[in-house]
Amino acid sequence: MSYQTRPDIGVPAIAAFRDTVNALLERIPEALIGLAARLGVAAIFFLSGRTKVEGLISLKDTTYLLFAEEYRVPLLPSDIAAHLATYAEHLLPVLLVLGLTTRFAALGLLGMTAVIQVFVYPDAWPTHLTWAALLLYLVARGGGAWSLDRWLRLG
Repeated sequence: MSYQTRPDIGVPAIAAFRDTVNALLERIPEALIGLAARLGVAAIFFLSGRTKVEGLISLKDTTYLLFAEEYRVPLLPSDIAAHLATYAEHLLPVLLVLGLTTRFAALGLLGMTAVIQVFVYPDAWPTHLTWAALLLYLVARGGGAWSLDRWLRLG
């Protein structure tokens, strides 16, 4: 069987189809993209934070052990790092979901991502690059039209 082209479908038809699809995709609201970025990255960090606590915010013994053995970072005692990271993993995602101080919250999580990449899991760069891309979008663009930042005119 040989490859044959249909004479009724040519380059102009393919270009017209491509242009139609592109026009439809360009109608995706920027607010929806911002909301998806906020919710997606917030879920990652919030759920990670929930694994480190009992009840609302009481750190598990295993969390202290994790930061002492596996999550070691320079210049910070492991017990302080455990508290700071766990509280940040709870507070900053909530701010992202609300779209409140979005740029600040995203910048904080971007910093956490960098620390995790450099000091904890350097081989996990594909995952961390995905997080960083979402967070960089939020740092650059803010929370979008569907955020408390916009409603309160915070940026």
